[in-house]
Amino acid sequence: MRKMLRSNFSFIFIFLNIFSCVLMGQSSQSISTDRPDQTESPNLVPSKYFQMECGLTYEKLNKDFTSVAHPTCLLRYGVNERFELRLVAELLSNKSFGVHKVVLPPIEIGFKTHLVEEKDWIPTISFIGHLVIPKLASPTERLSNLATSFRFTLQHSLSNRFSLGYNLGAAWDGENSEASFVYTLSLGMAFLDKLSSYIELYGFVPDGMQEDHRIDAGFVFLINSNLQLDLSGGLGLSPSSPKYFVGLGVSYRYKT
Repeated sequence: MRKMLRSNFSFIFIFLNIFSCVLMGQSSQSISTDRPDQTESPNLVPSKYFQMECGLTYEKLNKDFTSVAHPTCLLRYGVNERFELRLVAELLSNKSFGVHKVVLPPIEIGFKTHLVEEKDWIPTISFIGHLVIPKLASPTERLSNLATSFRFTLQHSLSNRFSLGYNLGAAWDGENSEASFVYTLSLGMAFLDKLSSYIELYGFVPDGMQEDHRIDAGFVFLINSNLQLDLSGGLGLSPSSPKYFVGLGVSYRYKT
């Protein structure tokens, strides 16, 4: 519990520091993030910009098991207009049958690259690849082998206010050779210049194991071109899915 409190205070400290420097590194192009939905955007971080996307998530699997991510962070750096570097890390507090356990899952490193620009019926397309480092984790979370994942991210602009995004990909957990296939489908809606929302269906389909399908929705509020807040929540649709989950987050970028 003490570790969880320290991590929460650290997240609040980072959050407050972001607000103290929101006037730095302004850009005419508004920030585009890969949170809070599961549908990764095909948009890249602008060249020479560093972007941090962090959030807190509470997930209830059943009456005996809950999990809190505090925080989960995606760090992104724009190398050029067609390529970005990525790092994913999170700290989890799991409660199972009254026992609390704080763990650091393996850290992921990866990239996103732009493939196709939207034109007529052809969507914007990018590719994301991640590599999970087996030993960069808590002792109980370390993997036997390298794990990897990939996604193709696609997006159609339906109108000035609506967009349709979807992902197709797969992941390997580093413990067996079977892949878990991933799909997402998200409808984005921009009600105001600074307020938008989405509704999404997504799932994980492991080879030979129970499928996990979910639905979620959320809101995104743009403070300025470099700072964004979000709020989201969802429900599980299959027996292996969590009953419900809620999350909030902050994303910020600055020019290096």
